[in-house]
Amino acid sequence: MSTVAELPHVVILGGGFGGLKAARALRRAPVRITLVDRRNHHLFQPLLYQVAAAALSPADIAVPIRSVVRRQRNVRVLLAEAQSVDPTRKQVVFTDGEALDYDFLIVATGATHSYFGHPEWESSAPGLKTIEDALEIRRRVLMAFEAAERESDPERQRAWLTFVIIGAGPTGVELAGAIAEIARQSLVSEFRNIDPRCARVILLEGLPRVLPAYPPKLSEKARRELEDLGVDVRNEARVTSVDRDWVLLGTERIATHTVLWAAGVEASPIARSLGVPLDKAGRVLVAPDLSIPGHPEVLVIGDLAHYDEDGKMVPGVAPAALQEGRHVAKNIVRTLCGQPRAPFHYVDKGSFATVGRNRAVGTIGSRIPLWGFLAWVAWIVVHIFYLIGFRNRLLVMFHWAYLYFTFKRGSRLITGDGAVPLHGASEAQEGAREEGRPDH
Repeated sequence: MSTVAELPHVVILGGGFGGLKAARALRRAPVRITLVDRRNHHLFQPLLYQVAAAALSPADIAVPIRSVVRRQRNVRVLLAEAQSVDPTRKQVVFTDGEALDYDFLIVATGATHSYFGHPEWESSAPGLKTIEDALEIRRRVLMAFEAAERESDPERQRAWLTFVIIGAGPTGVELAGAIAEIARQSLVSEFRNIDPRCARVILLEGLPRVLPAYPPKLSEKARRELEDLGVDVRNEARVTSVDRDWVLLGTERIATHTVLWAAGVEASPIARSLGVPLDKAGRVLVAPDLSIPGHPEVLVIGDLAHYDEDGKMVPGVAPAALQEGRHVAKNIVRTLCGQPRAPFHYVDKGSFATVGRNRAVGTIGSRIPLWGFLAWVAWIVVHIFYLIGFRNRLLVMFHWAYLYFTFKRGSRLITGDGAVPLHGASEAQEGAREEGRPDH
C-alpha cells in the first residue's frame, strides 16, 4: 500500500476557476495535490466590476482558498508566486528561488492587462483584474466627484466629471453602465456645487461595435441601452495616447482625470517559460487534451490556454475554465489507470453582460438570444449559482436587493490615498499647496 509521500504529486498553479475546479475534481483520486497561488483567496472575477462600482465589497466575491479545500485531505495550499516552469526537470521555480517537483502540473495562472505596447499608460488607465484594481477604480471614480465639488473653474470641473472607459467588451460595458447609474441615481442630491447627473461617461471601442464577441443584434441592443443611460458610445475609436489629464483620439483630445482600461488582456508571463509555441496574446497553443507539446504531464487551462474547436477558439470565460479544470482532472485519473486521454470539448452554456438595472444582453447556449429584463434576471441567477459559498450568495443577493429598491450603493468608501489628487486641480489650489498654504 502506497504512503501519502509516494502518491503522484499534482501541482496546480492558480486558485481561480480552473485551478480550483481541478483540485476539487481530484478529491477522490489517488494523488497528493499542492495548490499554489500568490494570493490567499479565490476571486469571482465576473463581479469584480461591482466592487469597482461600489455595489459590493471585496469580501462578498472572494473566499479564502484554504477555506474552500479545508475538508479535502489530499490538498495542501501554498501562498507563493511561481516564476517559471522547467518541464525537463519537472519543477516549478518560485520567485524566492525555491523549487517544487511535480508528476503532473496544471497551469492556470490566467491573464493580465495588455496595453498593446504602451505599458506607460497603466498608471493613468488602471485595468480590472484584482481586488486592488477594483478598489483603486472605486477610489478614482468617487474621488472625481469629490474633486469636482471643490472645483470652481467650469472647464476643470467638466474634466473631473468626464469618465472614459477604453474597451467595450463585457467589462467595459458593465463599468460604463455602472458609472452612469452612480451619477444619475446613487449620488443625486448629495452634492451642492455639482449635479452628478451632468457627468459624461464615454465608452471607446476600436472595433465597429460594442461587445464584439456577441451576435450583432445583441451588440446593438447593448449600445442602445447604454445610450439610454446617457453613455457616449464611440465605435471604431482608436486611442493614440493616454495621460493623467486627457485621452487622445487621433487629433481629438478629451479632457478627463478618470480613464479606465478594459481593452485587452495578455497571458500570464509564466507561459513563456514553458518553451512551447504561443499565440499573439501569449497564450499556450495546447493539444486536444490541453497538454503542451512534448510534455503530456503539463496541462494548461483557462485564460492561459489557446484551444481551437470547430475553427473557433474556446473563450477565456469562467464556464470554459471550469470545464477545462474538470477535464484535465479526469485525464490525470485516466492516465494513472493506464487509459487513453480524452480530447476536450467545450459546451457553450451561454454568456451574459449586464448594462445596468433591468438591462442586460446574452445568450442561452450558443443560439437563444435574450435582452432586457429577462436577460438581467438570467444574469443574476447565473452569477449567484457560480458564486462559491452560501455566505457570499446570501450577501450578494441582499446587497443587490438593497440596491434595487433604494438605488443606494453601500460600499462607497474611498480607501487608499484620500487626498484629492493634484493633477486637474485649479492653478490657485496647486500654487497654494506648493507654498504650504491652505487652499480654502
